[in-house]
Amino acid sequence: MNINPKICPQNHICPLIKICPVDAIQQDNTGLPIIDEEKCIKCGKCAKQCPKHAVEKI
Repeated sequence: MNINPKICPQNHICPLIKICPVDAIQQDNTGLPIIDEEKCIKCGKCAKQCPKHAVEKI
């Protein structure tokens, strides 16, 4: 899973951080959410819940 920075507005606290069941999503200092691939279990909750549809499967 990957966050597309061209779609993600990066101007707020990402709601996906609370949705992720394994705490695999954090935000960097620019506000871009980052998915830790080692923690990610590929459940797809972030992709389904992203209001901007910025989560992409890689």
